[in-house]
Amino acid sequence: MGKLKELGYLDSEEKIKHSCGVFGISSSQEVGSLIYSGIYALQHRGQEAAGMVTWDERQGKLSSIYGSGLIKDAFEPKKLSRLKGNVGMGHVRYSTAGSKGVKNVQPLKVSVHGKKVILAHNGEIANAPQLRRSLKQRGIWPKSNSDSEVIALLLASLLSQTNDFGTSMEQVMRQLRGAYSLIVFADGELFAARDPHGIRPLCIGQTERSCVVASESVALDILGAKLVRDVGEGEIIKITPQKAETIARVKGSPSYCMFEYVYFARGDSFLQGKEVQAVREEIGRSLAREHSVEADVVVPIPDSGRSHALGYSRESGIPYQEGLMKNRYVPRTFIMPTQAKRKFGVRLKLNPVKGVIKGKRVVLVDDSIVRGTTIGWIVHMLKNEGAKEVHVRIATPPIRAPCYFGINMKTKKQLAASKRSIEEIRLSTGADSLGYSSIDGLVKSIGLPKGSLCLGCLTGKYPT
Repeated sequence: MGKLKELGYLDSEEKIKHSCGVFGISSSQEVGSLIYSGIYALQHRGQEAAGMVTWDERQGKLSSIYGSGLIKDAFEPKKLSRLKGNVGMGHVRYSTAGSKGVKNVQPLKVSVHGKKVILAHNGEIANAPQLRRSLKQRGIWPKSNSDSEVIALLLASLLSQTNDFGTSMEQVMRQLRGAYSLIVFADGELFAARDPHGIRPLCIGQTERSCVVASESVALDILGAKLVRDVGEGEIIKITPQKAETIARVKGSPSYCMFEYVYFARGDSFLQGKEVQAVREEIGRSLAREHSVEADVVVPIPDSGRSHALGYSRESGIPYQEGLMKNRYVPRTFIMPTQAKRKFGVRLKLNPVKGVIKGKRVVLVDDSIVRGTTIGWIVHMLKNEGAKEVHVRIATPPIRAPCYFGINMKTKKQLAASKRSIEEIRLSTGADSLGYSSIDGLVKSIGLPKGSLCLGCLTGKYPT
């Protein structure tokens, strides 16, 4: 095991990661097991830690449990039995702002001047450092470096003055710059809010006995809830078992993160009325039209390249085959301290199917290139196994700028396309050709107006 820990795992270095998944429910029945199921469906949005909180109105009691790692490992059955009540929320975490320590696991609880707030947050607040300093100047001291705690403290402070959630949340939102989908429990009631640009997703679902709000519609499906609608940009809602009611709104304009459609969300989710799997296949079709090539087989990099590769295959007529097998038992926490060990980490994670690759002209499809190191090792590996040619096709246009809204791309120096041309990247990977989706092709495939999408990491132009 010690040797494996040295070798590391490619996802730690190359794959894009995002922040979190949130889930809230108000019901006429016990909600502990429902929250567990809901955040389980959102596990893809965060694997570092998870937490759940419930409120038992009859007993006037809050219950909470927290754990590190995957949900199946984080919560023992006896812990789940502690959750009593018919209102609650859950959270799965990947840290993009704030340390990975236990103190930053959500839902988090704060109290200011006797006013308690419990909050779950998906996103990232770009001006959190300034707001944290402002809180300290007013004598309110955060206990962590979490941007989510800043939101909660601001809200609790205002609630202690206004005693009105809609008014207080609206005032907080006017101070925040960044991305946030929030679920909040305060004064015995459940609320939710989405930033004025709707950068991170949030949707509402309904069953006969419950109203649910979650990062993605797959968390509704697992409960048999009907997808009612997406929470609007800048909308603040109150959630009761019967409905979600708009109580306030901050004016804004849509700027939905394009990466939710390309990579983050589960394929069976609906975002702003678009089924993610269908969008990804259409991106692959568009990629085939923009970058056609004579080849024998289309091979995805699993798992993120599959839908795009399927679309590429269907549009081009080139057969789709699984040419790389993924080892699902490599721990996600591996770190690769040297290039040689990282290269071995790729082989530990992915292995070619020799009969699919040998002697073939391969179209290799993935969702994105960040640093560009992993794709080069995969190309080299396929050629070592006898691939005649390897043509790389990438669903995302070149990533040229950092993201400040909840993705772990914080500096230009991390990004291959920020300092190199496409031809220079091709040469560094050893691919016979390299083709990215165009921005216009991506936008058309998503099926929403260009002005309603956040393309900041592609263009350097941000919505806020």
